[in-house]
Amino acid sequence: MLASFVTSAASLAGRPQPPLPEFAFVGRSNCGKSSLINHFLGRSKLALTSRQPGKTRLLNYFLIDERYYIVDLPGYGYARVSQAQRAEWTTLVRAYLAAGDRSLALFHLLDARHDPSAEDAEMSLWLREAGVPFAIAVTKVDKVGSTKLAAHLRRIIAALELPPGTPFIPTSATRGQGRGEMAAWIEARLAIAATGG
Repeated sequence: MLASFVTSAASLAGRPQPPLPEFAFVGRSNCGKSSLINHFLGRSKLALTSRQPGKTRLLNYFLIDERYYIVDLPGYGYARVSQAQRAEWTTLVRAYLAAGDRSLALFHLLDARHDPSAEDAEMSLWLREAGVPFAIAVTKVDKVGSTKLAAHLRRIIAALELPPGTPFIPTSATRGQGRGEMAAWIEARLAIAATGG
């Protein structure tokens, strides 16, 4: 996989050209988003990781094999920012989801260690309102026992009222889990986009 950083956009006007299919990663701050992106890309430091949540504040674009973009969206739910900053992030993400001028699908990241938060439920609602295809990527599954994972997935489905057939991908950047399943979902979405679906 050939991956390179392209740009950080503060608004939709800053999105890169040419328009290609976009696969965005969105999740609560500290859910392991940057680590999962690096794991998927097979690069240890391409997406910025930090011990301090809330570092991603722009639309960060990575070009993959000259075929599509991976987009690192700002995290949500981090308390140590101003109300104004949170409002800016919300406006940017909602505008991105609603743009409708580029092929778009998302990975909604949910931390396996915690039940879905109110912010997780709100993001899930926004995705469905926007009509954007999405898969659930459950992060940090190495932190919970395999026997607990199935019950946790059921709680996610119930809490977020997810439609039947929503894809679920257990992932672990530490153990190298989920990369193949994520790539397969992306290829399936690319095939659909190529046929105009």
